[in-house]
Amino acid sequence: MSKEFREPEDFLSDESFLSWYFESGRGKDDTWESWMAGGPGRRELIEQAVAILDETRMRERPLPAAQVQRAEAALLQRIEALDNPETGKTGRIGHVAQRRTLGNRTRPGWGQGRWMAAAAVFVLLGAALIVYRMLPVRGEQLASGYGELLSQQLPDGSEVMMNANSRLHYFRNWQDGVDREVWIDGEAFFHVRKTPMKSRFIVHTDRFDVVVTGTQFNVVNRNGKENVLLQEGSVIVHPRIGEDLHMVPGDFVQWDGTALKKTGVRLDSLTAWQQHQLVFDKTPLHKVAAIIEEQYGVRVTLQDPSIGDSTITGMLPNNNLNVLLQALETTSDFDVLREGGNITIKASAH
Repeated sequence: MSKEFREPEDFLSDESFLSWYFESGRGKDDTWESWMAGGPGRRELIEQAVAILDETRMRERPLPAAQVQRAEAALLQRIEALDNPETGKTGRIGHVAQRRTLGNRTRPGWGQGRWMAAAAVFVLLGAALIVYRMLPVRGEQLASGYGELLSQQLPDGSEVMMNANSRLHYFRNWQDGVDREVWIDGEAFFHVRKTPMKSRFIVHTDRFDVVVTGTQFNVVNRNGKENVLLQEGSVIVHPRIGEDLHMVPGDFVQWDGTALKKTGVRLDSLTAWQQHQLVFDKTPLHKVAAIIEEQYGVRVTLQDPSIGDSTITGMLPNNNLNVLLQALETTSDFDVLREGGNITIKASAH
């Protein structure tokens, strides 16, 4: 492969890459897999390009059939009008094109000139569709505030509980027999109901999709951290790159930067947020600080970066920031200072 790729956008005009992405080349050509393995940073570059394409496809919405038919009829009429430039009248679709003689040259009837014009129309139409598809999703959004848990019933009767500072998007008017799709940014616990036609329920994250019919599971998609904890039933995790992974109750799967991995974890520590608790088990202080920032929208600074590797063990309340900070002081050797939205943690003086 002679072409150089320095930015994610460089891949978007490469036909081979697009063919591989849209799966027409997967399984038949391992060129891109070999390319990713050929140097540091290449896989990350590919993943960024895939994320750009995924974002575009995520926001794609089907056009109404009537709108498609009107656009098709207008396009064909425009092309036929080009067949009679002198009169502006349209001819019969599918007629045999005539060629006109002009000196020693032939002037195209249904030839190069009109096909170029028709191609231009197609390009304009395609560009319009791309812009349309990249517009924000016109659907429903659920959002939990900082320090807030939100429980909601979805259109099919499924239930979702969202952790603080999380958002969930989905389309209106779910119908049995059609995939039920939601997009999560943050953290949420789902209790999915089965439908008579066993419609799939799909949770989209940045790197993978969680596909189920009826089950209970927890999903995190926040600041590059993505994982799934299965509590009941079974799910299939479908990554953008790599093989599908089947989960059984008790499995914990996370994206490690290159692939999905099953790892061991304390289940109660991952679901404690539903009872307004945070469970830490030798958790580094810098991770504790990041969790507080995510869930309460404040800035947490470690006065001395060297204390960031100090660990915290214990269960702390998570329904009030002031109570949480007081508990943190009580269970550790740190002093916590709060000034508005800024929090400073420093080593205790005693």
